[in-house]
Amino acid sequence: RAERLIESIEKKYKFNIWKALEAKECGATFTLTPVTFPLLSIQVTDTKTRRGARKGSTSSSSSSSSSAAPDPLSSMLDGTDPLSMFAAASASETPAMSHSSSTGDLGRKRKEKEDDAVGPDFESWSAKRGEILARFTTTEKLSINLCMGSDRGKAQAPGSSAVSEKVRTRLEELDDLEEGSQRELLNLSQQDYANRIEELNQSLKEAWASDQKVKALKIVIQCSKLLSDTSVIQFYPSKFVLITDILDTFGRLVYDRIWTMCSDPRPLPDSFTVEDVNDTAKETCLNWFYKIASIRELLPRLYVEAAILKCNRFLNKSGIQDTLPRLTSMIRGIGDPLVAAYARAYLCRVGMEVAPHLKDSLNRNFFDLLGTFRQISGESVQNQLVMQRVEVPEYLTLYSPAINWILQCIAYRAPEPLLTEMMERCKTLGNNALLLNSVMRAFRPEFVAARATDFICMIKDCDEAGFPKHLLFGSLGRSLACADPPESERLTILNEAWKVITKVRSPRDYISCAEIWVEFTCRHFTKREVNTVLADIIKHMTPDRAFEDAYTQLQSVIRKILTYFHDFSVLFSMERFLPFLDMFQKDSVRVEVCRSIMEVFIKHQVEPTRDPVILNAMLHICKTMHDSVNALTLEDEKRSLALLIIGFIRMVSFGRDFEQQLSFCVEARATFCNLEPVLVQLIHTVNQLSMETRRVMRGNHSRKTAAFVRACAAYSFITIPSLSSIFSRLSLCLLSAQVALANQCLSQADAFFKAAVSILPEVPRSISVEGKLRSSESFLLDFINNFLATLLVVPDHPEHGVLYLVRGLLNMVQDYTWEDNSDAKVRVYISALPLLAAMSQETYIYSIPKVDSNETLYGGDPKFLSEINKLCETLIGQILDHLKVLGRDENTRRQGALAFSLFGVLVSHGDLRNNKLSQLTVNLWNLSHKHGYCDTRISVRTLEHIKHQAQQPDMAHLTDTVQRLALQTRT
Repeated sequence: RAERLIESIEKKYKFNIWKALEAKECGATFTLTPVTFPLLSIQVTDTKTRRGARKGSTSSSSSSSSSAAPDPLSSMLDGTDPLSMFAAASASETPAMSHSSSTGDLGRKRKEKEDDAVGPDFESWSAKRGEILARFTTTEKLSINLCMGSDRGKAQAPGSSAVSEKVRTRLEELDDLEEGSQRELLNLSQQDYANRIEELNQSLKEAWASDQKVKALKIVIQCSKLLSDTSVIQFYPSKFVLITDILDTFGRLVYDRIWTMCSDPRPLPDSFTVEDVNDTAKETCLNWFYKIASIRELLPRLYVEAAILKCNRFLNKSGIQDTLPRLTSMIRGIGDPLVAAYARAYLCRVGMEVAPHLKDSLNRNFFDLLGTFRQISGESVQNQLVMQRVEVPEYLTLYSPAINWILQCIAYRAPEPLLTEMMERCKTLGNNALLLNSVMRAFRPEFVAARATDFICMIKDCDEAGFPKHLLFGSLGRSLACADPPESERLTILNEAWKVITKVRSPRDYISCAEIWVEFTCRHFTKREVNTVLADIIKHMTPDRAFEDAYTQLQSVIRKILTYFHDFSVLFSMERFLPFLDMFQKDSVRVEVCRSIMEVFIKHQVEPTRDPVILNAMLHICKTMHDSVNALTLEDEKRSLALLIIGFIRMVSFGRDFEQQLSFCVEARATFCNLEPVLVQLIHTVNQLSMETRRVMRGNHSRKTAAFVRACAAYSFITIPSLSSIFSRLSLCLLSAQVALANQCLSQADAFFKAAVSILPEVPRSISVEGKLRSSESFLLDFINNFLATLLVVPDHPEHGVLYLVRGLLNMVQDYTWEDNSDAKVRVYISALPLLAAMSQETYIYSIPKVDSNETLYGGDPKFLSEINKLCETLIGQILDHLKVLGRDENTRRQGALAFSLFGVLVSHGDLRNNKLSQLTVNLWNLSHKHGYCDTRISVRTLEHIKHQAQQPDMAHLTDTVQRLALQTRT
């Protein structure tokens, strides 16, 4: 009723009630000017003589005139173009005024440019948008009431001009917005409502793209009208977010269109002035403002004009500066305080986007908002809350996004004294809790922290019924988590805050506030205070299993504690820390918490530890992660958990207490049996333990240490078969055998070698590497070459034959099912020849201390050398047979490569004084060069090397071979 009354006054008079009241308070007199058109700019005439005004000066607007002003839209029907009249009025400015204005602007240009910029430290609306939509939800059914306009046609009146007809058509189309067909969508869920609004947003873009500008305006007007509906009041903030998205889209489309019109023929610069805008763009811009001025209802007219506020830049320099106060005054005509609050928030939002330096408008909106607080206790609002069964505290929280945004705009880069002024205004309003909450959240944390004690006193004086005090302490805690209050006041602040927090009965409200203050406690106090806070949280969240609904907040508590406590001996010495972890009883959440603890431990635990408190707690945490693994767990998840547990195992060290270290590994093997990478790490740890024992004893084991290293070997021998990866088993068998040899554990090393040989037939022909199948030949060849190199220092077992391990390995290679057309077996034979040549030497090229190799056992025995020669002849025969097969199959490239490899081995390790061997070498050289596949550079360098060797005193027999090779090369 109030809105209709104000509109009726506006129709009769060019008059605004709120401006009149302001003028009356200032002692000014005013006159009412009746007009025939109700949508002209509202004017109030001040009859007092202004100080400094020139005598006889006149204004083009004639604000003091009482005569009726012409209707600009009606005048268009008479053939007069008001846009041209506006241009003429703009051109009538005197050159002196323009010069004076431009001169004054130059002095302020740099400062305004700096003020205009909103930096990254200003939290954008888009960052708040998602939070509002998630917070303000409803299960009530929603409705959308749209007036889509009638489709009646309009015949052109005889005798009227085309321009007048076009204008009449546009006006009639706008009239259809209120006179057309109604379409109401009922019983919509919240998601359905959001989808419908998104459809309208898309319809707006499609209408604009198809050049249906009036239809686009209709959509925007109808959506703006929805903001007057508070039938489901809990959803109003989210509705505001959804609908203002449409307004933003519309404002951007209009601005871009006019910008494009100004960019012909050259683009308009970002820092353009009114003089850079052409007449066509100005007329189009004015046309949009006139269309919006014809909207009858206050709320859509206000919102739509605010949406295109930026377009004032195209008309005059002070357009935005003049428009913002007018729109601010218009909001005073909105009767519902909640609707008015969000209208002010939207106006402040667009104002910050286009003119952030105009702080006066922001302040005026905020002070107007303070004046509406008394309406909350009025009959109209209270009846509405009773009908919708909404409590006053819940209703007050609906204002938070709007008030927070307005205060954020005001507080942005504001000086500290402004906070003092705001605090005084809060006291003037009886410490209004809603306002106080927004003040603490809007201003810089440093300013709030410095006045934390004052804020606590103000919070105490607030009315508990209107706005819960724990929310106020939550807002204060957020600031104190970012900035430090005076040191002498910290304990008092914590005690006062926790007195209120611990009395909160609702577990949800309690944990939301306690979670904030945990960071303040961890930041400034010791484990004693943190332990007390954890005990209080457990006390509140355990009854009725309330913790099940607060896992997110409880996880936040853990993260904040881990941020400030990196000494895990201190952390686990808190009596309530592990009981606090026990509240995470949902498997996925419990594992995530354990993972976060392990990540911090690995990052900040620099020194190895043997602290039993840490070890027991970390074993419990790691076991929790391990036990979460099942058949459905993804491989990436297993790998991630295994890496965390491995990081813990690496940080455990018992110093010289090697037996305790081995006991820990035994316990860990039983605990983490389902994670293969962890078992691999444990085997490496035990092998390293054996080598550390050898280092401490300097290779001279006592009876006790000899038994210990055998126990370590037994640990590895038992653990390796439990691994599923065959290459892990092979490499660990070989590594453990080498460690056993280094510690003179010959029987254990022999067992590892036999195990490795027995595993080789199980190697698959293809393996998965990073999700792709690859041939296993390259991996197998690398392992066998490593194995052969180790066998040089392995003494033969007294109960087995000569070279039994070498023969066993070669027999396995013979029986293994290699890939078709593969040369891998022959390459193994070629690799075995250097080993046999090294074994035939009187002194081996390397050995293991205190381990007698075959050089000592056989001492160059002729029978031993004869066995080596027989084995070499067998291998060479197998290689030559394979070369013949390749020759028959015309695989000349592979034949040449293998022949050259065998040639290199014979030249390096064979006794070329043997004529047969020398002739074989020459034949292999010829075969490798026969078809031209041998690399010329390698051939030349090989020949030069042989020539160099022939010059040595004991290598004169190579001279004949060199000559024959050179002759064959020339041939």
